[in-house]
Amino acid sequence: MKPSTDRMLTRIKSVYMFINERGTVTTQELVDEFGITPRTIQRDLNVLAYNDLIHSPSKGKWTTTKKKSEDVVIMKCI
Repeated sequence: MKPSTDRMLTRIKSVYMFINERGTVTTQELVDEFGITPRTIQRDLNVLAYNDLIHSPSKGKWTTTKKKSEDVVIMKCI
């Protein structure tokens, strides 16, 4: 696996853990926490949402689903 892919997967896992710990977060909170662009965060959120790990209860807010991260292979999106 490429180093950039490893970095991305590590970041996506960190984003998931942050949301899981906080409950509900905004996209801007994620941008501020991880120091990356809103577009990059949106791509990461799309991967997590595609895998049914998070959902958006309202525009710009994110929370985890009841699905456990161990049940999902994030690689299928890459």
